[in-house]
Amino acid sequence: MKLLITGGAGFIGSNFAKFVINQNETPINKIIVLDNLTYAGNITNLESIIQKIEFIHGDIGDVDLVDKVTKRVDTIINFAAESHVDRSIEFPHIFLETNILGLHNLLHFAKKNNVNNFLQVSTDEVYGSTKEGNFTEDDLLNPTSPYSASKASGDLLSLSYFKTYGLNIKITRSSNNYGPGQFPEKIIPLFITNLMKDLKLPVYGNGTNIRDWIYVDDNCRGIFTVLNKGKPGAIYNIGSGYKISNLNLAHQILNEMGHSRNKIEFVADRNAHDFRYSINCTKIKSELGFRILKDFSEGLKETIHWYLDNAIS
Repeated sequence: MKLLITGGAGFIGSNFAKFVINQNETPINKIIVLDNLTYAGNITNLESIIQKIEFIHGDIGDVDLVDKVTKRVDTIINFAAESHVDRSIEFPHIFLETNILGLHNLLHFAKKNNVNNFLQVSTDEVYGSTKEGNFTEDDLLNPTSPYSASKASGDLLSLSYFKTYGLNIKITRSSNNYGPGQFPEKIIPLFITNLMKDLKLPVYGNGTNIRDWIYVDDNCRGIFTVLNKGKPGAIYNIGSGYKISNLNLAHQILNEMGHSRNKIEFVADRNAHDFRYSINCTKIKSELGFRILKDFSEGLKETIHWYLDNAIS
């Protein structure tokens, strides 16, 4: 396998690159990491493996670059994306440029240059919110934010390349990722680093919004499982099944770090804030034999201690 990992200097992408190098299941002859090194992508995320990969600083929207690099690989995994909901509300055009137009550039040259395996990394947010039950891969998409709408568009665009051109497309939709080294705009590292600076924890609305959390290493294993065993044209949800409200998440982090609940500060709610995300992951378990390994409380403790040890800001 000759593998191109786009967005591979970001949180999930860099963890995936490390996972791939350390696995013994599938022979990989070449790993190219392409990343534009925006605010959330950092070359230091790849320090431990930099001698084992080829790193290219570039944008998936660069036509000439993508044409050249896709001629050298047979497999693409696309992690490249703008991914923060709040930023998408303020700057939606940036999300459309990367998550739709940039993705299309990758798909076009994957087809042109006969790349035979393409995995699009997506999100459970494309389903929208549900008060009860769990979304399956067959449910209709109902995105709320410009971010989730751009990802839903990317999923449909990817599937169109499978149906129209026969490109071997697979899609994963994971729940919220967490773990060591995540950029502090996301809620778990934001809460941890705020406490390290003796700042308040900003909780939207009344804090009852619910999210399903998955440790980043589990998601990487799930993505690799889909890459190797998934069916062409298929979508696979990847989640742990562990759901918690934002307020209870704040309580858990406060307890673990030895702070009182007066550190919580309720702030004005996000526009069109989805109430509850919850996905059914029966398909990846029953068809591909995938299982979650990391318990949330254990993973959260490891994450907190990583930030305390590394003093990231």
